[in-house]
Amino acid sequence: MNTPNVTMTVRRLGPATCVIDIQGEVSAAAENALMDAYTQAVSAGARDILLNFSQLEYMNSSGIGLLVTLLIRANRHAPRLRLLAMGLSEHYRQIFELTRLNEAIGIFATEAEALAA
Repeated sequence: MNTPNVTMTVRRLGPATCVIDIQGEVSAAAENALMDAYTQAVSAGARDILLNFSQLEYMNSSGIGLLVTLLIRANRHAPRLRLLAMGLSEHYRQIFELTRLNEAIGIFATEAEALAA
């Protein structure tokens, strides 16, 4: 398996919101890091998980697949858990639209916008 070139940091943004700051590349090699960060956020009691893509360098189709897997896990906790995203470049925004991920994951420009939703 490839060595992941990604760092994911979980931080609390509010009483029921955690942010996963993603820095680097999201590909198949990032699976353990993403799932560990998700588990950490859920264990902290998050009802909203905000994926911060502002420091994303690269994401391939395997990375999109990981987001779909994450969405499936989040839906198992439904209706109490939502996935949100922020900091997507125009390129990745278009990919979210093409794959229709934008219909399942709320997309926001800033943390403040995500919190207000």
